Amino acid sequence: MSKTSALALAPSSTLFGRLMATIDRLLMKSAEIANRNGDLPRFGL
Repeated sequence: MSKTSALALAPSSTLFGRLMATIDRLLMKSAEIANRNGDLPRFGL
């Protein structure tokens, strides 16, 4: 059982919104990899 939840939001059609969504996905993937390796993910950019 997962202790996290996801919130589905309407996709943003603006260029800035898509850029922020891409950065968010990259940061989340990096945090998942770090967590799988037993490291603490770095916070912030």
